[in-house]
Amino acid sequence: MMKPFLWIAFVLCFALQAVAAPPPKPKLVHWMNYTEALKKAKSSNKLMFVDLYADWCVPCRIMDANTYSDPTVASLLNTRFISAKLDVDSQDTIVCDGKKKTVQRCYFDVWNLSVLPAFVLIAPKGLSILTIKDSYTAEEMKYLLYQILEKEEEWISK
Repeated sequence: MMKPFLWIAFVLCFALQAVAAPPPKPKLVHWMNYTEALKKAKSSNKLMFVDLYADWCVPCRIMDANTYSDPTVASLLNTRFISAKLDVDSQDTIVCDGKKKTVQRCYFDVWNLSVLPAFVLIAPKGLSILTIKDSYTAEEMKYLLYQILEKEEEWISK
């Protein structure tokens, strides 16, 4: 008599785990190393989207959790752009607008930025086209990316 009861309890336990399991995480953005992304943007003739962040930047972490985890945002960045993340506190040397500088110097001197979060749109030839300073929700980011894509053909030729 006890065996059927244990069997039912066992089956119910697995059924409840399946129902209570969290949904799978949406596909996230495939961020690349800046230098590799720059080479890939050139070879694939795509615009490069650079997310500038710092470990201490709370809005940057909120965007990582909410904006870049949005399936549409991630899909757009993964398919229509070459995406890279850059830590603004880094002393690594990169090429920005044809000049070799540290990430920090590119951030301040070349891209004229002073706040985070910030984004830079770079043409396949390596020149920056657009800098954006602000935190974006998923909906705002989708709108921004669609606006950029409307000018994609023009900006790729720069």
